[in-house]
Amino acid sequence: MRHRLLTDYLDRVEQVVASCDGAYVERYVEEVLTPERANLRIRIRFERGHLLEINEAIVVAADELTWLDYRYHCQDAENRLLFRYDSTPHFPDLPGFPHHKHLPDEVTGVNRPDLIAVIEEATVALG
Repeated sequence: MRHRLLTDYLDRVEQVVASCDGAYVERYVEEVLTPERANLRIRIRFERGHLLEINEAIVVAADELTWLDYRYHCQDAENRLLFRYDSTPHFPDLPGFPHHKHLPDEVTGVNRPDLIAVIEEATVALG
């Protein structure tokens, strides 16, 4: 049986993804590894061809959700980057390391964004 925090989070993500207007889900995989750990892989294709790809590795530790790794990649119909958040540790001088955001012409330091906010950002960016 999954930990309630993990169950609640995965349920909330599923509801938000299902409510995306003008989009369809190409892939939705919840890989539950243990009651306290899961991997999430989602591809949402928007009606104009834009793509939001979501990858997360989540674990419950000390009774809270912790992200071991994540990548939220959004691109337009011509495969051009709109934005990508990730935790790959390749920009050690940015504030918030290892968390950062790629934009078409720059990389900025950020805190790990909430996935629901990322889905909303993608929806707005795609107009």
